[in-house]
Amino acid sequence: MLVAPRLIPDPDAVRAVWDDAAAPNWSGPALWLHGDLHPANVLTADGTICGVIDFGDLFAGDPACDLAAAWILLPDDTTDLFHAAYQPAPDAAALRRARGWAVLRAFSGLLIGEAGVRGRPGGKPTWGPPAHAALRRLIATAHR
Repeated sequence: MLVAPRLIPDPDAVRAVWDDAAAPNWSGPALWLHGDLHPANVLTADGTICGVIDFGDLFAGDPACDLAAAWILLPDDTTDLFHAAYQPAPDAAALRRARGWAVLRAFSGLLIGEAGVRGRPGGKPTWGPPAHAALRRLIATAHR
């Protein structure tokens, strides 16, 4: 992992999540997916998701990609509710792969956020805090 170590509060725990994501491949049919669900692509009103934008990464494939949104977008203690409502119901392997996708998205958020803090082009300082929260949620649920 090439993300600056100081950006990751517990690199060993994040590495364990990443290593665990090496789960069996999706063997079901390819499903239509948004492909880029993160805070900048979700609209909210009064704390409720009311829309999704930016369908530039729309594709058909493994639902683990969009299942990662539970750790990236949602508040603490809601991941299980999201996955229970998702159809088709994800199996343990899909959730492991989803956690890997969530690590990648969190890393992107960390780097874009840090670039914003440093005033670099394309940086967005508001992206760092949600990325840190996602990593914290991933680490907290690592042994389920």
